[in-house]
Amino acid sequence: MRLGLSLGYQTAWSTPADHLALAQEADRLGYSVVWAAEAYGSDSPSMLAWMAGQTQRIDVGSAVMQIPARTPAMTAMTAATIDALSGGRFRLGLGVSGPQVSEGWHGVRFAKPLARTREYVDIVKLAVARKEVAYAGEHYTLPLPDGPGKALRLGFHPPREHIPIYLAAVGPKNLELAGEIADGWLAVFYAPEFAEEQLASVRAGRAKAGRELAGFDVVPSVPVVVGDDVASCAELVRWYAALYVGGMGSRQQNFYNQLATRMGYGDAARQVQDLYLARQQRDAAAAVPMEFIDRTSLLGPKERIAERMREYAAAGVTTLSVTLFVADRDSGVQTLRTVAEALDLSGVGE
Repeated sequence: MRLGLSLGYQTAWSTPADHLALAQEADRLGYSVVWAAEAYGSDSPSMLAWMAGQTQRIDVGSAVMQIPARTPAMTAMTAATIDALSGGRFRLGLGVSGPQVSEGWHGVRFAKPLARTREYVDIVKLAVARKEVAYAGEHYTLPLPDGPGKALRLGFHPPREHIPIYLAAVGPKNLELAGEIADGWLAVFYAPEFAEEQLASVRAGRAKAGRELAGFDVVPSVPVVVGDDVASCAELVRWYAALYVGGMGSRQQNFYNQLATRMGYGDAARQVQDLYLARQQRDAAAAVPMEFIDRTSLLGPKERIAERMREYAAAGVTTLSVTLFVADRDSGVQTLRTVAEALDLSGVGE
C-alpha cells in the first residue's frame, strides 16, 4: 500500500503556499501522489500545474476535475499538458459532481450521469492517445454533423499515450463503471468493514472488461488526526462528516447519505440530514455516530493508526490518501511525517 495526500480545494482557512509546502513535504517523504479538488471555488488543474513545477517525484492528481465543467476534449488537452509539464506524473480523476453544482454552477443537466461519464471517458482516451476524435454518442457527437467541423487529433505529443484515469464513485452502478472503464477508484468514507460490498461492484465492472481487480488502484481519501485521545481526535472530523452526510445535496439526492445508509447507519443518516437541512449544523454534527467516524478515519496515536493501516490494506486499498485535519502548516507537516512512520510500522507499505 502506498500513501497519498488529499489537499482538497482552497478555503477561507488555507492558502496555495500552505498546500504547496505540504505537497513538497509529501514529495520528500516518498508519498506517491498529491490530489487537488474543485467544487465551485479554486480549480484543480491550476493548482496541480503549479505544484508539478515545484515538486520532483510525486504524482499530481485531480480528485476531481468535474465532468460538467469542461468538454471532454478540453479535459484531454489539460491532462496531456499537465502530464507534459510534470514529466509524466499526472493522474486524471473525474467526477460528475452533484445536481446542485452541475445545474446551478455549470448549467449542465445532471440526468444520466453514468452514460455521460462513459462517453466522456471514451473521448478523453481517444484524444490523449492522439487518435482522430470522431464520436457518435447519445450525449456527445464529434464533429457536429451539420457544420464545418472536422475530426481532429491532439496537436502535440504528450509523454504518454495513456494517462491513468480515476473515477470518483459512491453508488454500486458507478463503482461498476469505474471498474470497467477506469484505472482506479477515488473513494470517500471508505470503511474496511464495509469494503467488500463496494469492491464486489468494482470486480463486476472489471469482469465486464475482461480484467481482474489486480492492477486497479483503490484510493480512499481518509481523514487523519493524530493524538492520544481517539474521541477528541474524532471531534475534528465530526463537522466534515455531518456536511457530507447531511448537507451535500438535496434530501432526495445525497449520495453520501445513501452510502451511510448502505453501511448500516440509516437511522443516524436520516437524523443528521434532518438536522442539517433545518440549519441545526451543531446538532447534526453531534448526531454523527462515533463508530462511523472511527471506521472511516485514522484517529489516535501512531501505533493505532498503523494498526488501522493494516486493516485498510487487507480491505483492498492500494493507495491510502490522507486528508489532514490540522490547525496550521507546521501541524500538517508533522502529521505527514507521523503517517509515513505509521506506514513503516504497519509493515504493509511498498
